[in-house]
Amino acid sequence: MSGGLPSRIPIDHDDYHAEHVGRTADGRQFFLTTPFEPAMRDEDDGQEFVALYLFDADGRFLEARIDAFGPRARMDDAARRATYEARLIELGDVTFTRIEVEPFAVDRFGTTFGLIPREPEGDDDTWWVTVEPGDYMAFSEPWDGDYDT
Repeated sequence: MSGGLPSRIPIDHDDYHAEHVGRTADGRQFFLTTPFEPAMRDEDDGQEFVALYLFDADGRFLEARIDAFGPRARMDDAARRATYEARLIELGDVTFTRIEVEPFAVDRFGTTFGLIPREPEGDDDTWWVTVEPGDYMAFSEPWDGDYDT
């Protein structure tokens, strides 16, 4: 049985998907990441993105800066890397550390981005919060900052 969805989701800094999470010099929290829409057989070619999510010091969502790069097979990888690095530099002095932020959703490029809550599907199921699009990070109880991939 699920214990419920917390108001803030902790994300621990690591060397993988949460490499660039932390705080700016003015106290805002940030999460820089690379969401994607997977290519689907005979349906579409997918899409690659760079997303910078900003939150206030208390973890309330402020802004999403999202750049689209087209399908992975045809995207300009150097341009995507340059945009990613530019987004990191524009934050100024940062500290890479654990953040605790609220779930949120924004629509851009015909896609929903964010930390999206997923309700339990049955009595034995639990709440999940997934990073979308791409569902490449999934948080759940005990809500300790770790995630599944």
